[in-house]
Amino acid sequence: MATSTYTVTGMTCGHCVSSVKTEIGKIDGVTSVDIDLASGAVRVDSTAPLADADIVAAVDEAGYEVAV
Repeated sequence: MATSTYTVTGMTCGHCVSSVKTEIGKIDGVTSVDIDLASGAVRVDSTAPLADADIVAAVDEAGYEVAV
């Protein structure tokens, strides 16, 4: 089990959170995605460590950005 934390910018509502959760959830090995809308904090639990590039691509697909 691995846990990664990211900050996503641009989310303003529950629909935004849902979009990001859906896209990250499509990545192989992801077991859960928890998002705090107020802070933009995204916690991803997975069966193995994930490539940051995969998370960035999923967040981009949802229309948002991972803060560097």
